[in-house]
Amino acid sequence: MKRILVLGGGTGGTLIANLLAKKLKNEAQITLVSASSRHLYQPGWLYVPFGWQDPRALSRSLKSLLNKRVQLEIGKVDRLDVSAQAVVLEEGNTLYYDYLVVATGSRVTPEDVPGLAEGAHHFYTEEAAWKLHAVLEEWQGGRIVVGVGGLPHKCPVAPLEFTFLLDEYLTRRGLRDKTEITYTYPINRVFSIESVAEVAEPLLKERGVKIETFFNLESVDPEKKLAISLEGTELPYDLLVMIPPHRGAKFLEGSPIADAQGWVYTDRNTLQVKDHPHIYALGDTTNLPISKAGSTAHFEAPVIAERIAAEIQGRAVDLQRASYNGKVTCFLETGYKKATILAFDYDHPPKPPAPSWLYHYEKMAFNKAYWYLVPTGVI
Repeated sequence: MKRILVLGGGTGGTLIANLLAKKLKNEAQITLVSASSRHLYQPGWLYVPFGWQDPRALSRSLKSLLNKRVQLEIGKVDRLDVSAQAVVLEEGNTLYYDYLVVATGSRVTPEDVPGLAEGAHHFYTEEAAWKLHAVLEEWQGGRIVVGVGGLPHKCPVAPLEFTFLLDEYLTRRGLRDKTEITYTYPINRVFSIESVAEVAEPLLKERGVKIETFFNLESVDPEKKLAISLEGTELPYDLLVMIPPHRGAKFLEGSPIADAQGWVYTDRNTLQVKDHPHIYALGDTTNLPISKAGSTAHFEAPVIAERIAAEIQGRAVDLQRASYNGKVTCFLETGYKKATILAFDYDHPPKPPAPSWLYHYEKMAFNKAYWYLVPTGVI
């Protein structure tokens, strides 16, 4: 019986394990390795700093989301031995595979920027979102700088969303006229995709948000409260909300299947790892030039499931299901119960419609329905 090993208990890992279990039934042994027994719904962290989301509702037991045919192994990966087709866990046990799916996501590395860990807040982890909530609860006015400390990072639109929601939050509390908000971005517009920037920038200006583009964060001075860019710009702040640089999983950094940052060399269509046809990757951990988002993994997982299942079952692949075209769909909150939607792929950039209440409530509904539809493989 073939052994399939899935690394990562996030959206991508949980979904691919469940899809394979449904396709293969008892034709393969499927094991999912996760560092945590909890499955986290990370998009919900955006709302925690404002007190609009209870963080306790953003996690579930991972085991409760898995098909009964999937074996769950809780442990952290120490190293990958591709020649032996083995994964060694920090606890010392070794797991062997015939097929490996890497879905280990991305991690924040504030230590990559001097002073960032000590001088800034963010909302890209459960703990950090809760700490930022405590700070905002005490806020009475001053200068807030919101920005991106390095590319790429997961949930690409989240810094924009946070800025729009921050404007709404401060307005509701009667503190907006006492607060100066500055938004920074590393390139010459407010978002990497031009069509999205064209929608977002006028909204930022309409809300009175100052914009600093070409701001590549070099360091933070926590004592002087300065964010300093490679370009020489110094931004004073009273509160700095800066998205830290991201990397792939630690064990992947410099491994045979990944670059020095831990991003896995992945074929853009088959999702196979370069030079390793029995290894696949999806979600944040790939080096593909697309959004690092749960939606990306959602559309990638069926491709991998079809390819592995077809090979094990000795049949031809369903070509319509066996190639990924870069499809991503995500919402962009613009505040005041309005949002827009971004839908795009490798060949077609997004054309965001005007923000409306409809997309906001669609996002709210999806946040609730996620647990029942996405990781379980219903949609």
